[in-house]
Amino acid sequence: MNNFGVQDVLNALIDWAPAPQPRDAGVRKVEPTETPFTGFVFKIQANMDPRHRDRIAFFRVCSGRYVPGMKVYHTREGRDMKIANALTFMAQDRVLMSDAVAGDIIGIYNHGQLHIGDTLTEGEKIGFTGIPNFAPELFRSARCKDPFKAKQLQKGLQELGEEGAIQVFTGEFGNIMLGAVGQLQFEIVAQRLATEYKVDAIYESTDVSTARWLSFPDEQTKKDFMREQVARL
Repeated sequence: MNNFGVQDVLNALIDWAPAPQPRDAGVRKVEPTETPFTGFVFKIQANMDPRHRDRIAFFRVCSGRYVPGMKVYHTREGRDMKIANALTFMAQDRVLMSDAVAGDIIGIYNHGQLHIGDTLTEGEKIGFTGIPNFAPELFRSARCKDPFKAKQLQKGLQELGEEGAIQVFTGEFGNIMLGAVGQLQFEIVAQRLATEYKVDAIYESTDVSTARWLSFPDEQTKKDFMREQVARL
């Protein structure tokens, strides 16, 4: 009786689910019927296969067609990149995609070049909107019990930060500070650091209570502020 009826449910979803909708790309809306390939990264997951320490960027195709080995334009970095072997997932199984069209979700092996919200196109300079980014409300500084594992801590926090599990801030003096919406985020990150990166992290309180983007009327005001508040940037 294992998996009884699962395929029937999936087939029904294909019939009942709505068709792909237009997506807001800031300067215009992208229609799913357009020929040029476009899409965006909406999730990054680290260590899906703990044996290989891989990272997968989950990518939604918004228009056009993906074909293996195609070259796309990374709008945030302003350069071309190649998608060699895109994947699709069914539970623990991975299957190489021969093609994908609007509405499909594909997995792209990610070595740090892709972030949540990144847009890939066939050359058009657009950026899809609508990916939420919540301002942190709680802050903790982080260090590891074993000083010899400082690099593992930095690597783990970098990868967990890229997938959105926690927000990571690095100060001018190299100090690491974590920002979260709730206490549970800190606990989950500590557990994942221990199990996936073999690092025991210690959280310590900090006097930071909020994080904000700053704007300045001119460059000199910015330089003066940064000089006076260097420990808080």
